[in-house]
Amino acid sequence: MTIGNWLRQHGKACGAAARRIAGQPVNTLLSALVVGIALALPAGGEMLLVNFLRLAQNVSATPQLSIFLTLDANKKDSQEIDARLKRHVLVRDYRYVPREEARSRLKQTEGLAEVIDSLPRNPFPDAFVVTPKGESPEQLENLKLEFANYPKVEHVQLDSLWVKRLDALLRLGQMLVTGLAVLLGVALVAVTFNTIRLQILTQRAEVEVSRLLGASDAFIRRPFFYFGALQGLLGGVVAWVLVLAAAYALARPVSRLASLYSFNFALRPLPLAESLFLIAFAVFLGWLGAWLSVSRHLRDIEPR
Repeated sequence: MTIGNWLRQHGKACGAAARRIAGQPVNTLLSALVVGIALALPAGGEMLLVNFLRLAQNVSATPQLSIFLTLDANKKDSQEIDARLKRHVLVRDYRYVPREEARSRLKQTEGLAEVIDSLPRNPFPDAFVVTPKGESPEQLENLKLEFANYPKVEHVQLDSLWVKRLDALLRLGQMLVTGLAVLLGVALVAVTFNTIRLQILTQRAEVEVSRLLGASDAFIRRPFFYFGALQGLLGGVVAWVLVLAAAYALARPVSRLASLYSFNFALRPLPLAESLFLIAFAVFLGWLGAWLSVSRHLRDIEPR
């Protein structure tokens, strides 16, 4: 078989499948909606995860160490720690926060100014906020222990717990989205399986005649495969449109919510790569359901 003949046969099979789909507009629309809505759920979850990850990356995720001095530490003690941090090879950057600055910042918090003024003395210690060069857990813990042994150091806080929690939440969300996609994918394969089964039963006489005329199984199966793939394609496009519409509908409320937390954030739709994968995945599910159904039911039809 030449390449030209092979392409013509596939073109005819695809055209026949397209005509069958166009000839059943109501069934085609309902099937596309079922596939689209089901795929829109995990696709929407993936879109939210991508945006949440982008938001997390915009916020400084570099772990920091906060060094709190004792309340009786004086300026000389602070200068000694400042000199040590300046010479430390594992310190990328650091910032000194005097106790008066911490007190004035907290006074700016609504409702706390009178409470702070009523205190007999400043309860806040001098502090250093250190940004290390590395981010490995072992290195951070070693730095924490080292800084805790500096003179006049009361406590060292490793500010990386929220980073670990965020990473755990993202991993959990990715697992949930993947699990949902697998479950709904199985359901969509079952829907396509049943749809192709009905197509085979409807065209039983046509299949029998084709076999009597000597048509090969590949020739008979090909239109059903394209039918399932085109049905999946339509469902994938519907899913993409639904996710895109949801992204634009939620964009303004999400931006307003982010502004309340001083974040400049805009919800974005699925990137091009994820969108193409969504449609390709839908096409694959449609083809897989068709292949399973044809393999199961077509062999039961024998020429009379």
